Amino acid sequence: MLKHTTIPLDRAWNSWSTRPAEMVFLPLGVRITPVLYSTRSRTVSLIEPRTDSVRLGRHGIDGSVIELEMEHSGTTIALSATKTSPFAFRGSWNGVKSGEWGLRFWVTIAISAEGGEAVRFDEEQGVAVIKVGTRFVAVATGDAPVQVTGHATIDALRADFEANGYFHLASRSSGAPVLALRFNLEMMRRGAYAAAVADSAELAIMNARACLAADEQPFLPAAHEGDYAGALDAIRDVVAWNTVWDETNARPYTAVTRIWNLGKFAVWYNDQTFAALLAGVFDADLARENMAVALAGATPQGNIACIVTSNDAWVDRTQAPHGALVAWLLYQRTGERSILAASYSALARNQRWWRAHRDPEATGLVSCGTSDVGEGLYKGTAFGARNETGMDNSATHDEAVYQPETRTLSTFDLGINCALALDAEMLSNMASVLGHHDDAREFTEAAARSRQLISEGLWDEERKIFANRQRKGGFVRSLSPTSFYPLLCGAATEEQARHLLEHLKDEKTFAGPYPLPNATRDDPAFADNVYWRGRIWPNVNYMVWLGLRRYGFFAEAKNLAEQSHALFMQSWRSQRIAAENYNATTGEAMDQGDTDPFYIWAALLPLMAVGEIVDFSPWRGWSLSNCGKYVAVGPMLSPVGKIVMSVSDGLLTVQRHGRSFLVSSLRTTLSGITVTDTHFSCVVGPLDEAGSLTFPDLPVETIVAVQVDGRDHGWSGSDGLRIELSGSKASRRLDVYFRAVAGMVWPGVA
Repeated sequence: MLKHTTIPLDRAWNSWSTRPAEMVFLPLGVRITPVLYSTRSRTVSLIEPRTDSVRLGRHGIDGSVIELEMEHSGTTIALSATKTSPFAFRGSWNGVKSGEWGLRFWVTIAISAEGGEAVRFDEEQGVAVIKVGTRFVAVATGDAPVQVTGHATIDALRADFEANGYFHLASRSSGAPVLALRFNLEMMRRGAYAAAVADSAELAIMNARACLAADEQPFLPAAHEGDYAGALDAIRDVVAWNTVWDETNARPYTAVTRIWNLGKFAVWYNDQTFAALLAGVFDADLARENMAVALAGATPQGNIACIVTSNDAWVDRTQAPHGALVAWLLYQRTGERSILAASYSALARNQRWWRAHRDPEATGLVSCGTSDVGEGLYKGTAFGARNETGMDNSATHDEAVYQPETRTLSTFDLGINCALALDAEMLSNMASVLGHHDDAREFTEAAARSRQLISEGLWDEERKIFANRQRKGGFVRSLSPTSFYPLLCGAATEEQARHLLEHLKDEKTFAGPYPLPNATRDDPAFADNVYWRGRIWPNVNYMVWLGLRRYGFFAEAKNLAEQSHALFMQSWRSQRIAAENYNATTGEAMDQGDTDPFYIWAALLPLMAVGEIVDFSPWRGWSLSNCGKYVAVGPMLSPVGKIVMSVSDGLLTVQRHGRSFLVSSLRTTLSGITVTDTHFSCVVGPLDEAGSLTFPDLPVETIVAVQVDGRDHGWSGSDGLRIELSGSKASRRLDVYFRAVAGMVWPGVA
């Protein structure tokens, strides 16, 4: 019987456990675990980032290629795994640096299964075999192991090494729940092994040997070259490494980080939705899984729990409502209506819950709070109420007083109100697509009302900026980048937006080589450099970037994206650190202890850079930018499937399945791109000079009409459609109408 049946086959072998070098075949629960032993320190490492020095390298989303380095007692080992089929992988190790005589440093490949089935070593064939249900897994090695030992558990293997060293022979065995194939770096400085799954022992052995003999080296082509090089690769690696198996709930999810946890699993609502957004760049199934995990925290009361772990559930509070934004962005990228349908109910209930439970004086603006339900830690406290913002120790909360009679803070929180307005707007979009027209009107009106109240009530005319405000008093002194969130939700007037740009450029507050600090540089809290008091948070930079682009401040958005990309790469390229937050003065990641080194939303920083090239926006749809600089980015998901987009010699090319379906010499941005089986449309941005748009695989005999701004436009071509456009200071809408015919392979055809 299969242990886990819902995992796509291509992801079945993967680094599912907290031990990143351990490969797990989830359907059978079989584990192949590298174990390191140093005689110098008489210690064992199971290669666990929470306690060991591990450098996480490249990682395919499907586990097709996995690389990492581990330093243990002065010895550095490079490990890798490459899948040759969904049922087989080849692993290898390389002793990069020795900290002791190789005879005394041991690399062990341990084989075990979730159900405790016995693993047997066939000395004649030199392979290990385990049977789980009706299936067999065989493990073959390049060199014969120095010895094979048997143990009840992995911890027992560790204890045997640490108590008895490598000379001990009493644990030799040819069959045990954990079978350990032992090697040392003196005899096998480099080594390889392969595992294969089959329906007979003979086939499993044959396939494992074939996989081993293939000697297939890890190969993962660069996902992003040229402008903003490495950004897409980084997103992929951060998502892939943080995607693990939640044994408690029998589900995969992209954790906030694989480095630490609050128990056996931990889900923060906001973090989990961002994980879905990032996963959706590559894999719609993984994005769906992450959204399901985020929304599993939906409560009978209506809110989505702030966090749910194996130890606690904060059902009395929630987090900023960004779920509808993420769901809508995923829909735009994938074109899959099912993503909206699966998340709509929980998100709509959460929006209504906010307005019913966090507006104690019926003003239309909300405050953060903690309801009288559940048994969560910090329930009924000011700190618990602040958790709803996610910015737990922000200086913007310093003047907020917890009011037990309303169970809320005394302040209107700017960031939450902007998030709620945007959430209502996105829910209206979702409701329209799903046919819930009464809901669409309700949420459109709610968004408009929130925007008006934010613009009129949370604008500090004296300082010319948006800020938190006491419900019965004035504005709080401290500011954060949430002052720019009215751009995100569309609440800022044209004049207010102009003033916000001035604040964005002010080096006394938010500007500088490393933006955006979560306390202004002139605030005493900035010097604290602890968590939300002065440090840079990737999720906040991403939201401000979205807001700038919404208002058409593309130059300012591009500058923020460039600075954010540089900030991320400063630690990523040299140390492979993707930090939870960063120092706003030096850009350092690990200068203080309240920062995780491999946090999921760190990848939002390079996502901004990717978005400057290929973007999916709630307001401009799918867009492609040709700035003339060399770039090659992909594969990534789009409404027409996985694409690779490149710009070379001024030509922008989009490929699908290795075939070009769009080539553009237009030095501008194509936005609002839609593709159906009979229609292509986009908005062509301003053009300084004439250029062309070509569809190489669109048969010209199928063309019905080409229109620019609703007027017929000329076209040419024999093997494909070519459209010439003159220079223009204004944007123009391009529409191409065509007939679908049998055998047509153009990407728009389902």
